[in-house]
Amino acid sequence: MKLVTGNDLASGDVIWWTGSDWSRHIEDAKDAGDRAEAIAREEEAARRVNGPYVIAATQTPDGPRPAHIKDRIRALGPTVRPDLTLKPADASAGSWVI
Repeated sequence: MKLVTGNDLASGDVIWWTGSDWSRHIEDAKDAGDRAEAIAREEEAARRVNGPYVIAATQTPDGPRPAHIKDRIRALGPTVRPDLTLKPADASAGSWVI
């Protein structure tokens, strides 16, 4: 499974490609497959994301799980303050189209 991630241009937040737009939630990320690199280039060229790149992930019952610890931390937030972790139920952390 290949996911595309990057940062939101306005806020700097970590965002994930959903197949049609971007979300702050890893749970919304979709497998970009063989098109992952092309999607990253196209989205960056259209100025919808900053610094996009492709990562390896596996599908779990709770959604995609990045293969590398760096990207797991990017997906879930700080490791030293669990109270600051991005939670899917957080209304202020909703998905949006860029």
